[in-house]
Amino acid sequence: MSETATARERRTGRRALIIAVPVALVSIAPLLWALVSSVRPGEDIFRFLSPLTWQTVVPQRLTLANFTAVLDSPFALALLNSVIVAFFSVVLGLAVAALAAFALACLDFPGRTAVFALMVMCFLVPFEAIAIPLSTTFRDLGLANSYLGLILPALGNGLSIFLLRQFFMGIPTSLGEAARLDGLSWFGVFRRIYLPLSRGPLIGAGLILFVFQWQSFLWPLLIAPAPAVRVAPVAIADFAQETGVDFGQMFAAAILTAAIPLLLLLFFQRHFTGSTATSGSKE
Repeated sequence: MSETATARERRTGRRALIIAVPVALVSIAPLLWALVSSVRPGEDIFRFLSPLTWQTVVPQRLTLANFTAVLDSPFALALLNSVIVAFFSVVLGLAVAALAAFALACLDFPGRTAVFALMVMCFLVPFEAIAIPLSTTFRDLGLANSYLGLILPALGNGLSIFLLRQFFMGIPTSLGEAARLDGLSWFGVFRRIYLPLSRGPLIGAGLILFVFQWQSFLWPLLIAPAPAVRVAPVAIADFAQETGVDFGQMFAAAILTAAIPLLLLLFFQRHFTGSTATSGSKE
């Protein structure tokens, strides 16, 4: 019986591998081509696209001139702006999300279910649908071309609140009740019990906030087009000029922009998958 089960598992594994490998290759192909193009001279970028050969993904001539030019251009400031905006968006956004999730999960107040339902409905609405009227409001408040204008919309991320609320609801209520009997305030319960138990979900929520803010294009384009506060996704578009497009530098800028979240996701992937797996767990 055990041999039959083992053989079945091996066949299932082989089938999964047959499906997974082509899917992985198709998924990684655009990124691989962009990486190869970023270290090629400009005249070689589209030279080997038709027909496709091994030279399409294996450069014959390597150069770091594209990366050097990008780092010597205003894009370096834009990349730094992205880091600053993403960092404060994560720190402040996690504080707001954790407090809101704790209130929705643990505090019994009138209309709690309605508030949660409204929050879920709000984060299901595409941000692009409200971006233009919201940008007009921000300009009226004097928040255009400022870090604050870039950061504020990220502070009420409904998905991160939902993730943390589901985890908080899985923590036994007896822990909070015992702490309350010992004289702790609700904020003390949150700080001393819930936060220490929520490292994984907090990292997961932080990664969600980071990725949402890092890849944002429309909002920074609307509210902060000035060169001093321009972020990396908007600055990449600057490599397309009226006289032509410098694809080598554009690919180099795209690779630099993608490298930071990629490294973070690889470093924190265990915590992220663990946080999503335990959301809503009662154990």
